[in-house]
Amino acid sequence: QANLVESGGGSVQAGGSLRLSCGLTKFTINSDCMAWFRQPPGKSREGVAMITSDYITTVAEPVKGRFAISRDSATNTLYLTMNDLRPEDTAMYYCAADGITPSRARIMQRRCELNRENFGHWGQGTQVTVSS
Repeated sequence: QANLVESGGGSVQAGGSLRLSCGLTKFTINSDCMAWFRQPPGKSREGVAMITSDYITTVAEPVKGRFAISRDSATNTLYLTMNDLRPEDTAMYYCAADGITPSRARIMQRRCELNRENFGHWGQGTQVTVSS
């Protein structure tokens, strides 16, 4: 059983919008750090946005002002809202969670960072294609 399940990808024209969703499970719902990554064709996976258990967000420079990350504790869902999409946003998008509770993170003095190595739980990915 997957611990993270993404949905909401698709094909849009440049300037369009999409909202990606990521369902959390008991293994990821209490994660201190959650994030969205993307992997464009032929390129390595890169961080897009991150949100902490205190709802502090970080957004990568290439998407700043266009993308927003949010989490809904009532529905156990992580979101990525994407506006003004561009062809260079075309990629497979993955949600990720560190699986570490906030209390344990404090004991470990562990900070949330938008690096692949910090996240132990990954979704299967959802494709986003933006045409010009």
